[in-house]
Amino acid sequence: MARYLILLFLVLSFSLFYEFLTNITLFFSAGLLKLFFNSVFINNATIIINSGVMIEIIPACIAGSAYILLLILNLTISMKIKQRILSILLSFLLLFALNVLRISFLSVLYYNNFLFFEFTHKLFWYLLSTIFVVGIWFFTAKIFAIKEIPVYSDIILIMKVIKNK
Repeated sequence: MARYLILLFLVLSFSLFYEFLTNITLFFSAGLLKLFFNSVFINNATIIINSGVMIEIIPACIAGSAYILLLILNLTISMKIKQRILSILLSFLLLFALNVLRISFLSVLYYNNFLFFEFTHKLFWYLLSTIFVVGIWFFTAKIFAIKEIPVYSDIILIMKVIKNK
């Protein structure tokens, strides 16, 4: 059950991780956008493209809750420490890459005044973000041969221990 204490500690100190995530997401998103535009700068939490179009990266863009969910999924099943570390790293890396691609793609659409930008943005926000997290978890579970169900498997184990006493 130490993993639940670790999870609690990490969730409570998530603001530090969130700040790191914000900076690295801005840096990599701007870097990717430099492949498409002559001038890309970062000012606070805003990406400025060609000195005219400003893309504000708000906390929801960073997908902090998605990282927390992946962390919860990874820490609420029993596995060896090396497997757990690799599983968390893979899931975080996949989410990070997809998020940078999403931000960059939406930025290009916004810059080019894409007619259906708002629809596309909301589609990514409400639907595809959930699909990303579920897909990443299933992919990670397959890669690392995870057979347990987060939280549920622990509840079943606790019930068996109580029943056998």
